[in-house]
Amino acid sequence: MKKNENSYPLISALTALFLIIASSPVLAAAEQNTSSMVTYAYITNGGSNNVSVIDTATNTVEATVNVGSRPEGVAVSPDGKRVYVANLGSNTVSIVDTATYNVTATVNVGKNPHGVAVLPDGKKVYVTNFGSTTVSVIDAATNTVTATVNVGTRPFGVAVAPDGKKVYVTNDNDRTVSIIDTATNTVTATVKVENQNPGGIAVLPDGKKVYVTSGSTRNVSVIDTATNNVTAIVHVGSNPHGIAVLPDGTKVYVANEDSNNISIIDTATNNVTATVNVGKNPYGIAVLPDGTKVYVANDHDNNVSVIDTANNNVTVTVNVGNLPKAFGQFIVSLPASEVKTNTTEQPLGEPTEHSNTSSVNVTNASSNGKNATTVDIHGEVKTPGFEALSLVFVLMIVFILRRN
Repeated sequence: MKKNENSYPLISALTALFLIIASSPVLAAAEQNTSSMVTYAYITNGGSNNVSVIDTATNTVEATVNVGSRPEGVAVSPDGKRVYVANLGSNTVSIVDTATYNVTATVNVGKNPHGVAVLPDGKKVYVTNFGSTTVSVIDAATNTVTATVNVGTRPFGVAVAPDGKKVYVTNDNDRTVSIIDTATNTVTATVKVENQNPGGIAVLPDGKKVYVTSGSTRNVSVIDTATNNVTAIVHVGSNPHGIAVLPDGTKVYVANEDSNNISIIDTATNNVTATVNVGKNPYGIAVLPDGTKVYVANDHDNNVSVIDTANNNVTVTVNVGNLPKAFGQFIVSLPASEVKTNTTEQPLGEPTEHSNTSSVNVTNASSNGKNATTVDIHGEVKTPGFEALSLVFVLMIVFILRRN
């Protein structure tokens, strides 16, 4: 049968229309979902020798990862692909792959490692050795210790300047903060703080101030990084340990272990503007990248309190392992396209209600569920809108050809 040649221009026009629609904002929005970020909280459980992985979108435990003995300190790589866990009782650092929840390497460090911090470029990891008066420097590319820096007695917490040029270490017994030059791995200055047992430490995003908690007082010291002098003392709750900063640098959150609450400091005035009651013996604390929530590990309640930063209310409590510490930056964000659910086995984690899912639905919050992108277990992206449009196009071509 001879086909009508008049159908070919129509087919060409439909093809052009298809290409235009395929590149339209509708599909662009769907494609944008593939680069959306998903966020998890990695909570070190010092009493159960594992890490609870909380999906912050649902506030449920996604997986449990076995690590070394008495894990306390924790830090994440800037790209979100690795989590570094300091095992106080094993004298090691476990490195967790966030895509698989597997421990991919274990690095021997000094005695009783506690604090962990990663440089902004992800190339070096600094670990405080509470029992060795040293800081171990791990090369992230080789997972080996390439330097050991002598600091004060019983180094506890560690934080990195935003530009990655300096590392700040609290020395529990010396009442000092050691400042390490990351280019040479040498101590270039030591700051005396009036407070006893300096512990938690955080640097503001602009790098101008460093906040240091005192484990045996009710104070937080504020260091001016231009002069390396303490310029203010802020009174908080009893036995403050963990400390975290909002991404915009306007507020500092302090976990007061013996007061069972969180002090919120206004960084412009260095005054406490609010106090939030949480669980028993709050220890570690961290803020989501968008600044909307604060996660607090309650050591003696075996749970995590989630604070809404808009109203300073605890909105949910998540049960985790035994004696959660989570001392450090334990929040991980990574592209949804890199999320892979472990559907066959979890060699390093206990089974969870999410174990048998074969895909993760990631929806843009502003799209009300439309144009959802599905990431399958192999990390492949499927866009339903594009697939449906392709099917309609094929059916239209078949219809035209059959009529002619």
